[in-house]
Amino acid sequence: MVCRMWKGRTLQADAAAYENYLRNDLFPRLQNEPGKRGYRGFDILRKERGGETEFVTMVWFDSLDSVKGFAGEDYQTPVISEKARSLLSRRQTWCDHHELSGTQRALTWR
Repeated sequence: MVCRMWKGRTLQADAAAYENYLRNDLFPRLQNEPGKRGYRGFDILRKERGGETEFVTMVWFDSLDSVKGFAGEDYQTPVISEKARSLLSRRQTWCDHHELSGTQRALTWR
């Protein structure tokens, strides 16, 4: 499994709207897309940082080929919608990709 990691920031006033966009628009669209392109889920990390809110998104795919099916051959370039652009104050210009080598979670989340 491959994790596609990316960072972006919003103004604190836009943080709730951006997280809502991720949870209720972007990630459900990925899940419901025909073929699903190997999409396996997401995690969102959030941190208040100097008047802004930093988000780290971790999107899980079956393989790097699945990532390319979503993002294209230039898979290290973020895919950012106009809605997301309107809410972000800063954004990373690349995505990192890591293979999962182990996991253990003792908690459940909402």
